[in-house]
Amino acid sequence: MVIEHRRGEKPVPSNIDEFLNDVQLLALQKVEKFGWKLKFVRRPLFQDVVAVVSSPNDDRIGVLEMSGEINLGPAKIRLRA
Repeated sequence: MVIEHRRGEKPVPSNIDEFLNDVQLLALQKVEKFGWKLKFVRRPLFQDVVAVVSSPNDDRIGVLEMSGEINLGPAKIRLRA
């Protein structure tokens, strides 16, 4: 049984600029030109937002760090089906 944690929120909010800083938004625009996409944004209470991007084939995922870098070896990210 999968427990839903989104509380009715979309995986990628329509107001993404309220969750990512300017450097992250710029980095996201750059990687999107290579087919990468914002897969989801985790918004845990009282913690930093975690933006997760995926490769064009969805075979690699990474965390879009606050610095704009993509961390392809992040700590465990649990993906829900």
